[in-house]
Amino acid sequence: MTWLNAVLQGVLLGGIFAMAAAGLSLIFGVMRIANLAHGDLMIVGGYLASATATHYGLPVPLAVLLSMIAVGALGYLVQRTMLDRAIALGELAPMLVTFGISVIIPNTLVQVFSNDAQPLSIGSLGTASLELGGGLSIGWFPLISVVAAVALLAVLHLFLHRTQSGRIVRATADDRAIVRLMGVDNRRVYALTSVIAFASVSLAGSLYTMRQGGVTPYEGQLTVLFAFETVIIGGLGSLWGTLAGGMVLGVAQTVGAQISPDLPLLAGHVVFLLILVFRPQGLFGRSVLT
Repeated sequence: MTWLNAVLQGVLLGGIFAMAAAGLSLIFGVMRIANLAHGDLMIVGGYLASATATHYGLPVPLAVLLSMIAVGALGYLVQRTMLDRAIALGELAPMLVTFGISVIIPNTLVQVFSNDAQPLSIGSLGTASLELGGGLSIGWFPLISVVAAVALLAVLHLFLHRTQSGRIVRATADDRAIVRLMGVDNRRVYALTSVIAFASVSLAGSLYTMRQGGVTPYEGQLTVLFAFETVIIGGLGSLWGTLAGGMVLGVAQTVGAQISPDLPLLAGHVVFLLILVFRPQGLFGRSVLT
């Protein structure tokens, strides 16, 4: 029963990983950019939600929504002012831009907020649990996180498949040259993609901050690693594969923790390497966003 509980907790942890990786998968699928600042943007989302809730007394849901809007707007600004120009220079330039952003963000957070952890309290919800019987229980907040991750991926799926803008995004991911010949401005597609990806990672950052009890400036260096591993395990370009990848990584970490407190991160990395060696396209790798 102890092992079953570890697996169950890993599935719940995977919801956070999947939500964190959704935006990364979207940006890579459409623009072929490995966003090295993704984890730091996630931390920015947590900081903004914490600051608005703590210092201005706003309800947590409203603080999270404002954080998503602010980080989404930042995504539009970054795309139009930096990434559009970098994409025109070659494949390496956009990655260097995101690397520069990943260096700037934590140092800026230290200057503004110091190194102290910034909490985002959710009260009793953080410790409340649902008893399943037989010694099994799940926390209400981790369960809410998984539901939120599934809802986010479902909304992105419906957007990509049921709306005109979404179909254009998918077409751009498949063949940007053909889309340009049809009169579509790639820069607008990229800007829309960045807004969605940045807003979703902000939501993931807020939930991560709630789960951890607080967030510090340099945690983005670890969360970006989890996000990349989740995307690669699930398969590049597959949104639902991202959910599966997050759960595989989460289960690997919690089972590793069950074996030894020193093994969670190593176990996740080992599973990632095994997937990379034996199935490099990932569990659900596709050529376009699905």
